This record gives sequence, C-alpha cells and structure tokens, in this order.
Amino acid sequence: MYHKYDAVIVGAGGAGLMAALYASRGVNTAVLSKLYPTRSHTGTAQGGMGAALGNHEEDSPEWHTFDTIKGSDYLADQDAVKIMCYEAVDIVYELEHMGLPFNRTEEGRIAQRPFGGHTNNVTNQPVRRACYAADRTGHMILQTLYQQCIKHNVTFFDEFHVLDLIVEDGVTRGVVAVEIATGELHVFHAKAVLFATGGWGKVWSVTSNAHTLTGDGPAIALRRGIPLEDMEFFQFHPTGIYKMGILITEGVRGEGGVLINSGGERFMDSYAPTIKDLASRDVVSRAIYLEVRAGRGVDGKDYVHLDVRPETVNHYFDRDGIKNPDGTPRRITAEDIEAKLPDIADFTRTYLGVDPVSQPVPVQPTAHYAMGGIPTDVWGRVVMDEKNTAMPGLYAAGEVACVSVHGANRLGTNSLLDINVFGKRSGIDMVRFCQENDLLPLPKEPEAFAREQLEALRGQQNGRERAADIRREMQDVMMDYVGVFREEEGIKQAIDKLKELQERYQRMALDDKGRRFNTDVLEAWELGALLEMAEVTAVAALARTESRGGHYREDYSKRDDENWLRHSLAWRKDGNIELGCKPVTITDYEPKERVY
Repeated sequence: MYHKYDAVIVGAGGAGLMAALYASRGVNTAVLSKLYPTRSHTGTAQGGMGAALGNHEEDSPEWHTFDTIKGSDYLADQDAVKIMCYEAVDIVYELEHMGLPFNRTEEGRIAQRPFGGHTNNVTNQPVRRACYAADRTGHMILQTLYQQCIKHNVTFFDEFHVLDLIVEDGVTRGVVAVEIATGELHVFHAKAVLFATGGWGKVWSVTSNAHTLTGDGPAIALRRGIPLEDMEFFQFHPTGIYKMGILITEGVRGEGGVLINSGGERFMDSYAPTIKDLASRDVVSRAIYLEVRAGRGVDGKDYVHLDVRPETVNHYFDRDGIKNPDGTPRRITAEDIEAKLPDIADFTRTYLGVDPVSQPVPVQPTAHYAMGGIPTDVWGRVVMDEKNTAMPGLYAAGEVACVSVHGANRLGTNSLLDINVFGKRSGIDMVRFCQENDLLPLPKEPEAFAREQLEALRGQQNGRERAADIRREMQDVMMDYVGVFREEEGIKQAIDKLKELQERYQRMALDDKGRRFNTDVLEAWELGALLEMAEVTAVAALARTESRGGHYREDYSKRDDENWLRHSLAWRKDGNIELGCKPVTITDYEPKERVY
C-alpha cells in the first residue's frame, strides 16, 4: 500500500512529537510508530528538564552551557550546546503554555531541583536548574505533546514498524514500514523524513531502556551508507535498581539522597569532594564500580545503597550547612518523598519490597543513554561525511541523533531538553525544505529490500539457533567487556563474539511463520539491528585509545586531547566497520581538566 505525505516522522517520543507539531503547521505530516505514541520511552524520563530559569537562585544560560560542555568532557560541539541552553528557557515556558503541569514554588513559579553536574559557576556548588513534574516529567511531556499533535491534525500510523529508508540518487524519498496487525508492507512517499527512534540500550544486559529500544533508526541508516557518530560513548546511569536496571532518577540525589557503601559510608566525598553525589553520571558510575571492586559492595555483592531516608539526608544537610533560599536549614520529610518522588517510591516498594522512607535502596549502574548516533547539524539535517554534507530530505532528532550536544557524557535533564529544542528546530526546517522542493519519484519496487529482510527471517526452515539465546549472549558480552570499564583484550573478545553471533543469527529458527501480529519475526529483525549497534560500539571503543566521559579505558586511563579531541565516524562498507573522524567545534571554552 502506498501513502503520500510532505513530511514523515519515524518515532512518536518527545522529539518526534515536537517535530511533528511544528512540521504540521506548514506541511502535510504523518507520524509512524511501532508503539502507541504515549507508550514511547520518553514517558519513562523522571527527574526533570534543564533550563536556567533562576526561579530559586541566580542562574544563567551561559552557566548551563559551560556545565554541559564540561560534563561532555569537552567533546560536545559548543555552538550546538549554546543553542540548546539558550533556547531552553523559552521551550520550558512553551511547554507550560501547552498545559504541562510542572511542580510549583509557593510563589507559583515553575519549581526546580538540583541535578548532577549543574552548578553555580562562581561558587561551584549545585544549582537548582531541573524543571520537573514530580518524578514523571517525561510522561507529562509526552502526554502534552501528543494532545497538541491531535489538536493540530497530525496523522498517526500506530503500530507501523519502519524497516527501510528509501534513498535514490543520494536524496531521501520516503520509508517502508510493516503494519504489525496485518504483516502488510506500506510505502510512505515523502519529501522529508525524520528519524526519532530513540536509543539502543538493549545491547546490554542491565539497562534502563524498554524492550523496544533496539537501534532501528541507526541500523537502517548504517545499511543505507549513512555514518554513525561517537558510537563508543554510551552512558551508564549510576542508579538503576539492582539486577533490573529500572531507573532511579537523579532527582532522588537532587532532593538530598546519598550513596553509601557496605560500611554505611558516604563515599562520593572521596571521588567528587565539591559536589559529591551530584557529580556527572560517568564519575558517579565509575565510583560505584570502584567501591564494589574494593570489597565495599553491600553484602559483598555488586551494588551500593542509595539512601533518601529523612534522618540520613537531614544529617548531611546539617553537616554541609545546606540551606533553603530564605536561609533556613533545608530539611526533607516522608511527605516530601511521597509528593516529589511518588513513582520512585512505588517502584522500590513494588519491585524490591523496599520502602525508601525507612530503608536504603540497592542500586548499580545501568546502560541508559546513547551520546552518539546519526550525525546531524543544529537544524536536525543528517550529514554524510567529515565535511558535514547534508543528505537532502533526511533529518534526525532526540537520542537517535548526534548533534553533538552531549559529547562524551550527557548531563541529567539535558535529554528532555535536547528532544524539545532539536525536535522543534527539525520540524521548522522540514517545513522549509518541503516548501522549497518538489516530491521526487520513487525508485522501482521501493519495498523490495524490506520484503527481502522479512522473507529471509520467515524462510529459515532448518535453523537451530534461538533469538533469545543470541540476544542474551550479546548482552552479557557487552556488559562484561564494553560496559563502564573497558580494555583492549576484553573489547577484542567482544568483537570476536559478536561476529560469531552474527553468523549464528543467519541460522535462527522462528516458530511463527505467519504475517498477522508476528512479533517473532519483528523481534528477530530488531535483534539484527542490536547486533549492528553492538559491533559499531565495540569497534569504535577499541579504536579510541583514551578515556573520556562515558568511555573509560583501563589501559588508557587519561584523556588525550592531542590525539582524540575529535568525533569518530563509522560506516558499514563491504561487511566491515570503517572509521573516520571530524573535528569538535570549540568556540568559547578550551578543554581543561574536569574537577567536581
């Protein structure tokens, strides 16, 4: 079946919905999602969205800009970071005017809380910059934007799984998707296409990511000759629920929560003496692993405790002299936890049987966020090479894209900011592109490659391998060798194992050979995308012989600006991964040592 639109958005999370909202104001727009839109992963974002509103204390977009660049370990492109941080204030107020129910101060302003790596650049102390709606900020953003898209007559194709990008003569012509309910292939002919498909955390065994985050967008791009940027940088959030990986928001530490080891000691004082538990995520994740390695994991296991019990938190508030803006001592109560962190309290009670009001919570680092992805410029236009040559008609925004505003390590709250700022900018530029260009003809049989992929999976009659076994082995080897700590021999073992798994992938046996609601085939297709993402990540990690941000090499433990102050680019050519690079854009801040 064939469809025709000016703009097609793939993915209905925050970035896709914001892009669709702005595109729909000027051109005929459709959104394709393999989920019902409000089930998209943006809904799991908890703690807040960064913007220097200054509603509690002095703050400025320039401080936000510097914190983001410093947090990125100086790998972020500084022109893009400045755009994001300076447009943050307006985008927060725009969401508020759309109806997003932010928490409020007593004066009625948008409430803000501290988050890791966000500081007063004069005192170097934490600053309240995260605008939040309890601990379900992403959920509120998703609901608000979806309502606005419905209001503005955006067309949605729910449960349509995109399998291929149509490219002819180097120009985007549309996408091919399978309708999950029927198994029928649909061709969406368009002037402009935007990928907003999210991340690929399911590459690792312990992850905060949903089962649907399988790297569909970047895998499709890679197969169509588009490079991926900075794939070695994947963030491990320090506080995932032990064994499960379900995220415990940084907002818990923003409200005063502390990390303690088996001896009941607050250990972040040793790793980040200035801002302690609110250091950047890469620093805190490594600190947890080092505590465990030193034998200070709780009960001799590979986790520590996150403690938000009022008596503990208030003790540290008093010890550190932390005060409210009016000068009174800051306190936290059981009522504060229930009001400001209701979902977190529910998670820990449900999944662990732990009440955070009276018990510490077992946590460990969890694979959380991709700093790399499909390379774009500041208008979301996908670029194809070291010279930032744009592919006409192709856009990307959100976690799937690499602008790059996160560099080697993303600060908390900047993901929700990223999706809104660059989703909006992408939607605006899609309108410009569609109005300036004609709809070009489709190639002959545009759905052929997508059909070939599905039929190959359905046709493996004699296969003996199981997708679940391949997936588990991939996740385990990536967790062991391409996780928080990495070194050459381990990464090489991971690459060898991934090549073996890719061979075994060709011999899978699928039980369901039908077409209607065939999740067996689609999950197998997703596994192929994950294997692609795992290999690119490992190859890029092996090549970068330094430690920077979320990429920590134990055999190259220092940052090396002389050789590695550059972005990596990875192409799939003749079955192998080929690497290149391009410079980091530095405008105002020369790289220096990060101190927290």
